[in-house]
Amino acid sequence: MFKTTLRPLTLAVALAAGTVAAHAENPMVGGAAMYEDKNIVENAMNSKDHTTLVAAVKAAGLVETLSGKGPFTVFAPVNAAFEALPAGTVDTLLKPENKDQLTKVLTCHVVAADAMSSAIGKMIADDGGTHPVKTVGGCMLQAKMDGDKITLTDENGGVATVTIADVKQSNGVIHVIDKVLLPKA
Repeated sequence: MFKTTLRPLTLAVALAAGTVAAHAENPMVGGAAMYEDKNIVENAMNSKDHTTLVAAVKAAGLVETLSGKGPFTVFAPVNAAFEALPAGTVDTLLKPENKDQLTKVLTCHVVAADAMSSAIGKMIADDGGTHPVKTVGGCMLQAKMDGDKITLTDENGGVATVTIADVKQSNGVIHVIDKVLLPKA
């Protein structure tokens, strides 16, 4: 009888300890600590995996917007995602004459809400496996689950996977993704 009562208690304590540890701090992104009291731009600037994204946000003139009150959910592509685009795409988008096109691409990664992965997962389940996500840029993404990972399909059929979820910010949340989401051509 002693073992029976002790075991559930030990399991409950272990689960509680794991829960506290899991929510104690934000995950590291790009080798840098992400601070809940800093905004999306401040944190992204510290990630070595998001230097291309930060350069693009600056070139598009979106620093002030993404530093604002929000709330925002940003699906943040890593440098490798930008590198996977056809040769010359990033350089072309960063040119001043292509600012509108760059802004459209970037705002197709932003949702005007504070959507943690648990909320997104619930919406996907409630909608029978696919949840439409309208972005600030007017793009319509399709959120789905692939095992325990959230995926986002853009208007061209490109699929990005959330590799690091729930990076809390003072003005929203970042979900790191492995592909650049593109608006319909």
